[in-house]
Amino acid sequence: MRHLDIAGHGWYGFSINNLLIAPSVSNTAKTKSSVVVTRKLPEAVETRMMELFDVHLNVDDHPFTRDELVSAIQTCDVLVPNLADTINAALLAQSGSKLKLISNFGNGVDHIDVAAAHKRGISVTNTPDVLTEDTADMAMALIIAVPRRLVEGARLIREGRFKGWSPTHMLGHRMWGKRLGIIGMGRIGTAVARRARGFGMAVHYHNRRRLHPDIENEVEATYWESLDQMLARVDVLSIHCPHTPATFHLMSERRLKLLKPAAYVVNVARGEIVDEAALIRLLEQKQLAGAGLDVFEHEAGVNTKLLAMDNVVLLPHMGSATIESRINMGEKVIINIRAFMDGHALPDRVLPIQG
Repeated sequence: MRHLDIAGHGWYGFSINNLLIAPSVSNTAKTKSSVVVTRKLPEAVETRMMELFDVHLNVDDHPFTRDELVSAIQTCDVLVPNLADTINAALLAQSGSKLKLISNFGNGVDHIDVAAAHKRGISVTNTPDVLTEDTADMAMALIIAVPRRLVEGARLIREGRFKGWSPTHMLGHRMWGKRLGIIGMGRIGTAVARRARGFGMAVHYHNRRRLHPDIENEVEATYWESLDQMLARVDVLSIHCPHTPATFHLMSERRLKLLKPAAYVVNVARGEIVDEAALIRLLEQKQLAGAGLDVFEHEAGVNTKLLAMDNVVLLPHMGSATIESRINMGEKVIINIRAFMDGHALPDRVLPIQG
């Protein structure tokens, strides 16, 4: 039987970063691991999964209910959830003895109680390194789109309200020479910094640990140990830290008020990092110039006050939404499951945070 190979390596198997994984000898119809996937994935990924595993796919792409998640973890060897699935301790307490791996389709694992899974002997993996460039592209797009009023201008054209050019029409703000503050200078934050330098922005950042001098020099970044002090000095704030208990409402009302009234807030990380109600109040009171949001504190329920604001660009959590990214994520999931099946070390295992 010919095996579909996303990377084009024919029957030899699956490939990522030039690593070939041949079909396992033990992977017969009788020994295939039972895998439940909670949302629809790219067709090429699902096809490969069907060849390798006893996989249960979500054909109509509906969000799993709590009961469906319970049923899945009681019967499968491997669960492939996504950020919309809450895998907490209460849910995991109902898991069956078969469940040994949660192979998350996504980089962030704040929706999974990793410590509770670990206690039950369930490994957790994610899909790091494949979302960086796409998410950084989207952050940079928002950094430009909000001050230059791109969405406003596009809407004006579509609604037939454009009456011709004039010197004072649709004035925005230049980004060249402005100060960009980055919270979280990991892979994505650093990629944003590289792009920002290309637009002539001065890069400032706050991070748990200072970057290596070589990286700092490459992006000409200024490190701030004090987040509060950095906030008072930047023109645009771009958020790239993970959502953890420590970063919930990291951008509180107090911290948002430290920003200049002419400053913009961009968030492509997690909505819970920003106190959304406070952000709305400050935007309404003209204490902030605008915001570009790809994520929201309540994911599927965007606040109607945000919808009414012209100085806010809203996107439906599409920072990593490229075909290439989703295929790469699927590759990561499959490789982690195959490593689990063959008794190898999991390439992308996530361990509990040590307190």
